[in-house]
Amino acid sequence: MTTATLQAPASRTYPSLRAAWIPLAALCLAFFVEMVDNTLLSIALPTIGRDLGGGTTALQWVTGAYSLTFGGLLLTAGSMADRLGRRRVLLVGLTAFGSVSLCVVLVSTTGELIALRAVLGIAAAAMAPITNSLVFRLFDDAALRMRAMTVMIVVGMSGFVLGPLLGGTALAHVGWEWLLVVNAPIALIACIGVRLGVPADRPEDLTADKLDMPGAVLSIATIGLACYSLTSGVEHGWLSAVTLASIVGALVAAIAFVRHERRSAAPMLDLRLFSDGTVRGAAIAQIGTSVAMASVMFGLILHFQYAYGWSPVRAGLANLPIIVTMLAATPLSEWLARRFGHRVACLVGAVCLAGSLAGLAWGVDHGYAAIAVCMVLMTVGLRTVMTICAVALVDAMPSNRTSIGAALNDTAQEVGSSVGTAVVGTLIAALVTTRLPVGTWSGDLVASFFHGERITYALLAVVVGLITAGGALSLTDSRTVEEHAVEESA
Repeated sequence: MTTATLQAPASRTYPSLRAAWIPLAALCLAFFVEMVDNTLLSIALPTIGRDLGGGTTALQWVTGAYSLTFGGLLLTAGSMADRLGRRRVLLVGLTAFGSVSLCVVLVSTTGELIALRAVLGIAAAAMAPITNSLVFRLFDDAALRMRAMTVMIVVGMSGFVLGPLLGGTALAHVGWEWLLVVNAPIALIACIGVRLGVPADRPEDLTADKLDMPGAVLSIATIGLACYSLTSGVEHGWLSAVTLASIVGALVAAIAFVRHERRSAAPMLDLRLFSDGTVRGAAIAQIGTSVAMASVMFGLILHFQYAYGWSPVRAGLANLPIIVTMLAATPLSEWLARRFGHRVACLVGAVCLAGSLAGLAWGVDHGYAAIAVCMVLMTVGLRTVMTICAVALVDAMPSNRTSIGAALNDTAQEVGSSVGTAVVGTLIAALVTTRLPVGTWSGDLVASFFHGERITYALLAVVVGLITAGGALSLTDSRTVEEHAVEESA
């Protein structure tokens, strides 16, 4: 290996994926550790409850605190990166993520763990949109950008799906604390790779506008209260005072955010961007994909471990069709985009998503083979819509706003994930039981659970189909991954 391969190129871009393997691998590692942390602890919650003495509500917030701060700060982190430097903000986020993860060895109560998870969510928010933005900037060639984004999405979704499997396997040999401690060496390796291979931002690639602090506060309040209202609805009831107050608060903050951004001379999120069909459609379609993915992942974890009585390791292995299809569907999704254009390709993906959810409504009580087929079909839809929309949305942004574009993409996905999880949790609680019993389920309870799943997935098939197809219809017929690069550079 020559010394030149360990340095960022003078031209700031790479001629191939192979030449960019160091920065690409580092960015993929950063994205992987952020995604896997979303699901890694889900398998360990019963163990954490026994060790720290936490109740059901406390354990819910072990995962909820992370999602709340992560979702609430994505737009703010993207806005800061476009002003302070993308590589600089990413390195700070990675350092914080690794360092805070090590503090888990000092945790002795669920309250301390919840606080630690909230801080991890803040650090992850500084990583998520910037990894996508930077990988996009490693290449000038349109095809290379598409392939690089494909690699990122496959790695990230692999982390999301493999979280329960990795967590279940690790728990058989080590304590649950190691599920967070392992973040530190991964973050360190990613930091080294980013320093070696990712060029520093040039001043002309950043915006000189002042940071919109009122907009940042209002966006955090809007997204944070919206995410909390979904969690509160499941925990306290949708008509409870705390849930209604959080919903009203989110609406008030959202209206105030829109009014402020329209009047601000340097808005954090220029709302005029949504007049572009590519930006608007890609964000809407991403919400639909995340609703589908989160609802199926959450629902099937319950299905495999509770209704089937499978171990965490076996339940994790049952998700492998998603990983395999993510890799195998790459040529198909790229062919669809080249042959039919973004709009038609995403409509095909929307049909796959809706069809897979409708199939699950039938297949949940017809055995694992039927479920696996639906997982494959769903992943084809996910793979197609997510990649095309991620590339199109970031590319539709001005060159000095790519981080906020990636943040918008991730925010749409986080909103969809929260909605999907809340819908499944709420419907299962309403149709089956509010408290899932441990141990072997009775035949009547399994039958009731299957009935609840059938109704849930049938409803989601309609909702996801309409959201994703509606977003796809706003895309262009472009058969490349370059949506507006020429216009923006003019």
